[in-house]
Amino acid sequence: MKNQTAKILLLLTVTVLFSCSSVKQNDPLSLYSELDKNAPVNTLTDIEAKKDWQLLFDGQNFTGWHGYNMQGIPDCWIIEDQALTMTTEGRAESQDIITDKTYKNYALSAEFKLTQGANSGIIFQIKEDPKYKFPYETGPEYQVVDHLNWPDKLEDWQICGANYAMYPPKAKPFKPAGEWNQAFIVINGNRVTQILNGEVVVEYEKYSDEWKKLRDSGKWANYPDYGKYDEGHISLQNHGTKVWYRNVKIKEL
Repeated sequence: MKNQTAKILLLLTVTVLFSCSSVKQNDPLSLYSELDKNAPVNTLTDIEAKKDWQLLFDGQNFTGWHGYNMQGIPDCWIIEDQALTMTTEGRAESQDIITDKTYKNYALSAEFKLTQGANSGIIFQIKEDPKYKFPYETGPEYQVVDHLNWPDKLEDWQICGANYAMYPPKAKPFKPAGEWNQAFIVINGNRVTQILNGEVVVEYEKYSDEWKKLRDSGKWANYPDYGKYDEGHISLQNHGTKVWYRNVKIKEL
């Protein structure tokens, strides 16, 4: 009986330790710390590769990306100084680029730099379908904007780092136009965390009562499929202003 009790206690201890280890490994800030901030641009270090990080942009070509609801890359997108950027003026969200692959649970990192008054976004859980004109009709958006120089008054859910039209950032660790910022998104089941420059700015539980209330009011009231998909493409938004993206990396969980 004593031996059996000891075995049960040992099993419970191992289970608890394993569970704690798994939680720690998928903790957003722990995942963020896996990235080498001093690594050469658009490269993976050996340690990052061993931790299953993948490079989504090598600084040289558009491999792994295409225009939303189209083949190939829109002419307005170019590679400049080893970064993805756009040349259009005026709003052009129908010319967003998206990943070829779809993803479900993952951590995503991307550096971005804005010109003065520029606006863009990183959109995720996107459904690509001709019945949708824009990625934002289905996918939540990590807001990328120079709100300090935006010509109009902005709501708190439009500030850089916000989950656009849903959750305002609870901190504002952004760097001004002309400097590189790091966006980091973790999707683990229904739990979504957004990090800006190493600081958690948004946390929410998808399908919670709070999330449903926000989705069904305001901007998304007229978009019934917003947030509908748990697996989807990732998009870099073309809002018609100059923004650069580089060091785009992903780790599937």
